[in-house]
Amino acid sequence: MSTQARPASPASSKTRTLLLLGPPGCGKGTQAERLAKHFGIPAISTGDMIRGEIKAGTELGRIAAGVTITGGLLGDDLVNRIVRSRLSRDDCRNGFLLDGYPRTIPQAEFLASLLKELGMPDPAVLHIDVPDELLIERTCNRRYCPQCGAIYNLGTRPPRQPGRCDACGAELKQRDDDCEDTVRNRLAAYQRSTAPLIRHYSNGNYIRIDGSGTPDEVFQAIVAALS
Repeated sequence: MSTQARPASPASSKTRTLLLLGPPGCGKGTQAERLAKHFGIPAISTGDMIRGEIKAGTELGRIAAGVTITGGLLGDDLVNRIVRSRLSRDDCRNGFLLDGYPRTIPQAEFLASLLKELGMPDPAVLHIDVPDELLIERTCNRRYCPQCGAIYNLGTRPPRQPGRCDACGAELKQRDDDCEDTVRNRLAAYQRSTAPLIRHYSNGNYIRIDGSGTPDEVFQAIVAALS
């Protein structure tokens, strides 16, 4: 797979480039899936990009595998090269949604130059904002099925039979890290890393979305904001 960007071409009026920001547990994954279907664009996460390169056996994938297998973190340069490779594919011609990238100001600056090179519009930055206490409540109420992978929430999406998966009947489990102390630590780390990005994008097409509502309410708010 080549990492060379395709030649720039005028962006269609329907081309959408979306960046999704938000703390752990805010519902980014749910909204990314729905927005991708609604706008007919791929939803791409950093993890998806890296796993795709590794699975394809590309040069970038081999480098990434060598770093991750030892527990290391991928540097900006390597992540940027993987992003260039992914966004240069044909399925991104009409736009894309990025979840988990950029994570740093240098990555944001690289993305801006890459979009210009590809002839694509500046991104709309969607920040799904949820109060910490609500995020903690949501996360601590989360349960999963170890057999089929279904996810439940005791407060907002409980199983029909307490403690049992609706789909396969297996006993639901709680992840070890879905506890208040761990969630607070994750949120603190998120605030440290994301606050500079929010400041960076605040003078552009930055849209804050109240993520306190139901998934349907949040989705409708995003679509209305992008109209």
